Amino acid sequence: MKAMTLKLASRGSALALTQSRMIAAALERAHKGLRVELVEIKTSGDVKLGQSLQAIGGKGAFTKELEDALLEKRADLAVHSLKDLPTTLPEGLTLGCTPEREDVADVLLLREHQPLNELTEDPFKLLRPGATLGSSSLRRRAQALMHRGDLKIIEFRGNVDTRLRKLEEGKADACLLALAGLKRLGLMESLDKRFGVFILPPEKWLPAVSQGCLGIECRADDARTLELLKPLHDEATFACVTAERAFLHALGAGCTAPVGAHAVVAKGEVTLKGAIFAEDGSGAKRGQATGPSRDAAKVGENAARGLSPAR
Repeated sequence: MKAMTLKLASRGSALALTQSRMIAAALERAHKGLRVELVEIKTSGDVKLGQSLQAIGGKGAFTKELEDALLEKRADLAVHSLKDLPTTLPEGLTLGCTPEREDVADVLLLREHQPLNELTEDPFKLLRPGATLGSSSLRRRAQALMHRGDLKIIEFRGNVDTRLRKLEEGKADACLLALAGLKRLGLMESLDKRFGVFILPPEKWLPAVSQGCLGIECRADDARTLELLKPLHDEATFACVTAERAFLHALGAGCTAPVGAHAVVAKGEVTLKGAIFAEDGSGAKRGQATGPSRDAAKVGENAARGLSPAR
């Protein structure tokens, strides 16, 4: 392949740049002579940190400016945390690639360090009565309140380092973060020296739709970029996120809705467990479906149609 350049649009946070550099490096390894140039872009979600996600238009506030750069041909591809990407893309854009998924779990961080012998099946029980929990996610808030209805949930926005600093400064007693981001930033080994760290297993605590996944977006008619992305694509990840995003879309819910879903692939079939939670933690409607991986979207839709009330 003769030398060529791709322009990759990225948010400017440490996590976004880390993820974008991962993809840039993978592309350059896969294609000799290819150079990937990062184009750093500020999004509304990064600028309007003083407002809630719901007030600024949901998680699409983290993607619109990147998509504008693609449509205006200022960039050839954009790397998103796929859970931030709305299920309906702007006309002319497509999800060109889903690399292999990272861990899907959420992590509960307690400001007060917990010795290993204090691990418990439900770490929320370690919080004092009326403790404050920092989170801007309605899904996380709802599930936390299902564990502890007395918790005071406060808005907790900003990049990973900002939220960790807020927790350390005592602005909350605990917060919730995605394990995937902490692992990509190389933080997990040092966190247990600063906080109480508890990984919440997805079979008990549903992650966000597409959590742990990166979505590489590009122009639908850009055959060159789509071809270059093929070596990075993981079919099992694509089947899982297709089912999860179809589940969310079938509910008519956006990226910020109190919806959790987790799909896995085994022996050519995808199984999805999903739920929509009451924001006050009073309960949830849960659904599950299984089907061939090639029909992943239908699996997600079937799980949404089969929702039934459950605690």
